[in-house]
Amino acid sequence: MRYAMSRKMPTAAQWLAGLCLFLTAWLHGVAVQAADILLTGAEESPGVQSFVQALSELRPTDRVHFQPLASLPAPGKLPSSLRLILLDLPSLDWRMQEPQGPATLVLRISRLQARQRFGNAQPPHLSLLWSDPPLSRQLQLIRRILPQAQRVGVLFDQHSEFLLKELQSAARPLNLLIVPQRWDNTHDSRPLQTVLKNSDVLLGLDDPDLYNPRTAKNLLLSSYSRQLALIGPNVSFVRAGSLASTYSDQSDWLTVLDELLDRPPAAWPRALYPERFKVSSNAQVARSLGIEPMNEASVAEELAEGERRP
Repeated sequence: MRYAMSRKMPTAAQWLAGLCLFLTAWLHGVAVQAADILLTGAEESPGVQSFVQALSELRPTDRVHFQPLASLPAPGKLPSSLRLILLDLPSLDWRMQEPQGPATLVLRISRLQARQRFGNAQPPHLSLLWSDPPLSRQLQLIRRILPQAQRVGVLFDQHSEFLLKELQSAARPLNLLIVPQRWDNTHDSRPLQTVLKNSDVLLGLDDPDLYNPRTAKNLLLSSYSRQLALIGPNVSFVRAGSLASTYSDQSDWLTVLDELLDRPPAAWPRALYPERFKVSSNAQVARSLGIEPMNEASVAEELAEGERRP
């Protein structure tokens, strides 16, 4: 019996051969799973280089590279197995030349930009990753930091009007009333004064026709002359003088991309807001409005926890 058992024991050579077979199979599996990920945009700026490098470090088994838009062929001539990531609007316009081509992630596009290009018919081969904060999240921020506010003033124009229905739907469960005001001519301050007079807080939509460097001074001075806070529309406005906004930074976007690239392109969502986000606030503005400066990380965690609850 002992002799029979010893005959079944593998030799050192057999162990080595088995190990080689295992390593060969494992390396082959890694090679099969490795993806070719192409990022493209009009320019390869230092910021783009940093982003591509960071994504490469997250996905060491994939081939992650950037190629300027001008050097690419028509989208339909790219390999269908490619994972394509568009970094700016010129690259999106290039991708829209034809429906043929690889599945595509459009990074940081606003709701207005998508509406202006697609209307209500989003191309099926595109997955849009929104840059503007979700309206429901911004309203939750208002409810959290301005609990007494009930009337939320919203300026809109012909481009951003389509957001009002969604905004009103998101406000209803929070017992917030949306006070919409059309503002087609930003040189005329009367619509701005009207909405401020009838509101407890002003919520800025990511509409560059209304919220831009030319209108910022009038918006901020007018709102604070009435001791009304402006929420949003983005981090730049917070720095300029709005009270607060939610936003997603590069690390949040890298996390989103890393998760999506683990899935087959057929499983990519048609559109997506990042689940990970942060809160930016202006402490000086808070003090001037008599509001306690907030713990940004704590507020962001509370909002995220609320979104995770059914």
